Amino acid sequence: MRMLILLALAGLGAQLVDGSLGMAHGVISTALLLALGTSPAAASAIVHFAQIGTGLVSGASHARYGNVDWKVVVRIGVPGAAGAFIGATLLSRLSTALAEPVMAVILLVLGVYVTYRFTVRGVPRGNLGKPLGKRFLVPVGLVAGFLGATGGGGWGLIGTPALLASGRLEPRKVVGSVDASKALVAVAASLGFLFSLGADGVNWSWVLAFLLGGMVIAPVAAWLARFVAPRILGSAVGGLIVLLNVGTLLGGDWLNAPDAVSTSVYVVLYAGWAAALAYSIRAHRREKALEARTESESAEGRQPTGV
Repeated sequence: MRMLILLALAGLGAQLVDGSLGMAHGVISTALLLALGTSPAAASAIVHFAQIGTGLVSGASHARYGNVDWKVVVRIGVPGAAGAFIGATLLSRLSTALAEPVMAVILLVLGVYVTYRFTVRGVPRGNLGKPLGKRFLVPVGLVAGFLGATGGGGWGLIGTPALLASGRLEPRKVVGSVDASKALVAVAASLGFLFSLGADGVNWSWVLAFLLGGMVIAPVAAWLARFVAPRILGSAVGGLIVLLNVGTLLGGDWLNAPDAVSTSVYVVLYAGWAAALAYSIRAHRREKALEARTESESAEGRQPTGV
C-alpha cells in the first residue's frame, strides 16, 4: 500500500509538471520505476498505459481552457503513434542488461537538451500566428513517438521544445496540443508493449496508481499552463531529469562508479543546476520587465494629445 501511495503521488507530481509545461511525465515516472528495479520495457509500458487516461483527461482540460490547436494534434499525433508502436516493439525485444543503460542515456540526453533549450535560449515568439505544416510536424511526431516509447519518456521533451522553438504557437497552445495528442501516442505504445510483453508483463496496480494520481491533478495543471513561466520550469525539470538518470548510470553495471566519483559528479551537477535556475529566473524577470515597459510606452503613444 505504501508503494501504491508513493506511485500515485509520483504520478500526481509528474502530471502537474507535464500538464503545465507539456513534458516530463514519462521521464520522471520512468526514472522512478527504474530506480525501484523495474525492467525498462515494463517501466515504459506502465507509464504509457497510465498516459492513456491522463492524456485524455489532460487534453479535455486543456481544450476547456482554449489551449488546444486540433490541427496540430492530428498532424503530430498520428505519426507520433506510428513511431511509438515501433519504439515499444523494439524496446520489448532488447535484453534488460542492454535496455536499462540505453534508456538512461536517452533520457539523460533529453534532460541536457531541455535544460539548455530553456535556460539559454528561452521561448521565441517571433513567428507567432504562422501555420505549422506537415513537413515540420510529421518528422517531429515520428521521432518524439519513437523516443518516447524506447526511452520511457520523450514525447513532450521532443515535441514541446520543437513547437516552442518554431515560435508559431502560443506557449499555452503548444503545451495543450502536445498533451492532447499524447493519448494517441500512449495507445499505440501500449499496444506495442501488449503484443510484445503480454498482459502478464505489466503491473496493473502500478498503472492504476499512476493513472489516479495523474487524473486528479490534470485539470489543475491545464489551468496552470496559462500562467506558468516555461523558461524557469523547463530549467528545473531538465536538471531533475539529468540528476535522476546520471544516478541510474553511475550505479549501474556499465559504470558502477565508486562513491567518491559519484559524490564529485553530483556536486558538479547540483551546482550547474542551481546556476541554470538562477540564470533562468533573472532572464524571466528581464523579459517581464521589458514587456511591461513596452506595453506602457504603447499605451502612452495611444493617448490623445491635448490641444
